[in-house]
Amino acid sequence: MSISSRNRSRSAIASNIARSLLLLGLALCFSWPGFAGTQTFLQTYPLISGGSFVLENVNGSVRVEGWERDEVEVRAVKTSASDPRDADRVKIEVCSQPGQVAVHTRYPQGEGVEVAVEYVVHVPFRVLLGSVETVNGSVMVRGVEGGGELRSVNGDVDVLDSSGRFSAKTTNGNLHLQLRQLLDGGPMNIETVNGSVILGLPSNAQADLKVLSMNGDIYSELPVTSTTGTPAARAFRAKLGRGNGGGQISVRTVNGGIRLVVERPGV
Repeated sequence: MSISSRNRSRSAIASNIARSLLLLGLALCFSWPGFAGTQTFLQTYPLISGGSFVLENVNGSVRVEGWERDEVEVRAVKTSASDPRDADRVKIEVCSQPGQVAVHTRYPQGEGVEVAVEYVVHVPFRVLLGSVETVNGSVMVRGVEGGGELRSVNGDVDVLDSSGRFSAKTTNGNLHLQLRQLLDGGPMNIETVNGSVILGLPSNAQADLKVLSMNGDIYSELPVTSTTGTPAARAFRAKLGRGNGGGQISVRTVNGGIRLVVERPGV
């Protein structure tokens, strides 16, 4: 056998070995239990302007944004931390009926499934957020006009570039509400345990304000017509505006400061 023939034979053998190793590596990657998997859920449902939207999540953040369409677009990305088959075991159930869309994240009962579900949802900009909540993750609402109940346990809650009345609660996280307009309505409760609060209201807002920070400073630049106590005392009540409307706003934190500011871009 010539030298060139032997070289071609060695090259072919090396190529076959490399190809075999590559296929083996791919097989190990897809069968290795530590290889994570992702799935994307994307659906659209009709919802009239002013309708109600509800979302329940467990592990993962939720972002809700207003748009001009009379429909809800739900995009969810499920990511498994270990076994990619776990993503199939976490179900996203949507109940769509006239005037309401409700989204529920269902985990298998009694089984440890390490799957995070991240939501990005578009809703009509005039909407009632009946309840938007998660346990481990943040909740963010932007560009809506209406109101709602927003909750997390371990995560921040933000309401930005919006109008209406919103209650926001978390245990371990910060709260930031920036309202272009404060509408009349029921009580607003803004509460956290371990975190700070920033509440931005328009200068013409009317409300009965109750503020308490047990272990933190309070700063307020909101124009008030009467007060009981002072921000320096870490607890005070104040009347915003000269009318009788606006309803009650309660702001409370245990370990963190509170800032009450006149709403302006970038606060």
